[in-house]
Amino acid sequence: MSGVKDDQWCFACGPQNPHGLHLADFHDEGDDHVVRFTPERHHQGWQGVTHGGIVATLLDEVMTRLVRSRDQDAVTAELTVRYHHPLPTGSTVEARAHETERRGKLVRVESEMRTAEGTLVASGQGKFMLVT
Repeated sequence: MSGVKDDQWCFACGPQNPHGLHLADFHDEGDDHVVRFTPERHHQGWQGVTHGGIVATLLDEVMTRLVRSRDQDAVTAELTVRYHHPLPTGSTVEARAHETERRGKLVRVESEMRTAEGTLVASGQGKFMLVT
């Protein structure tokens, strides 16, 4: 793979994707990369509970964005998510990520997602491959 192209249709952050999450305002807080999101009813799995795939997508995106903000384009090589607590729709969460290891073109990152009240919703680990 020789680079990746952003056509603004990313499901997580693409402003052109009418069905996407439209994540924005990624920013650094110390060594962490952070984004906030409020899931709506159309993001639910069970009634009133955000679908686990949406939770995983948020963690994957904040980790990928961390790597991109510090280096170059990267793609997910491996993603592990652990769910700790259901995320009610309508509850704003904060997802944050920090780098834990780097070996050549492979970057390891950990993440977590918490509600505004501090409840741990999910945590994740990812391996990301730098793309040139």
